[in-house]
Amino acid sequence: MSALPASIDAAQALLAGAGYVAGRGLSTVVFLALKLGRPLFLEGEAGVGKTEIAKALSQALGRRLIRLQCYEGLDVASAVYEWNFPAQMVAIRAAEAEGQADRHALTEELFSERFLIRRPLLQAMEPQPEGPPVLLVDELDRTDEPFEAFLLEALSDFQVTIPELGTIRAEKPPIVVITSNRTREVHDALKRRCLYHWVDYPDFERELAILKARAPEATEALSREVVAFVQRLRGEDLFKKPGVAESIDWAKCLVALDTVALSPQVVADTLGALLKYQDDIARLQNAEVTRLLDEARAGIG
Repeated sequence: MSALPASIDAAQALLAGAGYVAGRGLSTVVFLALKLGRPLFLEGEAGVGKTEIAKALSQALGRRLIRLQCYEGLDVASAVYEWNFPAQMVAIRAAEAEGQADRHALTEELFSERFLIRRPLLQAMEPQPEGPPVLLVDELDRTDEPFEAFLLEALSDFQVTIPELGTIRAEKPPIVVITSNRTREVHDALKRRCLYHWVDYPDFERELAILKARAPEATEALSREVVAFVQRLRGEDLFKKPGVAESIDWAKCLVALDTVALSPQVVADTLGALLKYQDDIARLQNAEVTRLLDEARAGIG
């Protein structure tokens, strides 16, 4: 387990050691979140690296990563705990077969920790050998507002209540990272309890540094062309602009094809690594690809 960073520069170096190239603004809010023990709320387009921040912190600090993937209809049973009903039924049948008559004792046994299934939020409240874990609440905007309200309460005191067992409170609060793609607005009450940062698309130099860290097998020349082309592509009227994750995937695909330099044909053949909607792919016909490639090369020439 590594110690928490003592400065903004140390936080930036900590993330870099886990392969995450962070700007000064993001490094500052990460440092403050760790220093003050506040949840970190990250918003931004899909694929810009919000989830990777939690993974990088987990790796760099040597802490367990506990991920709560949000979706519509997420409830307490999926997020906090539920009882192992099949195992309880087996225990009841076994008690009946053995002729046990003490119903009170059986009830206490059935609702003991032996039959408790711990979901991410409860796991994050419990002590871990390596220290407080990193709790990633991913894509909170996909959940319903009632669950958001429940999460607000849970993160306020870092505790959850199980009626049959009582209140379980974290001895040391987990490191909480909450992400949102902003498909809907998250309530201000939750944001107020967090430190907020908008994770934007990186500039040319930072995206190039990210590519060198995450796809080191790509040559310097190819990496520069990839970044320049992707950044030009983000300026087009697309349904879904490619994120940093797509840049990395594309660079790896190009390396797998032994590509030395971009060409209109290579770009057209591999657009599926960058764009995830057919309308966007269809929009970039040969003439458009050639234009963007020429503009990208002119920008780095």
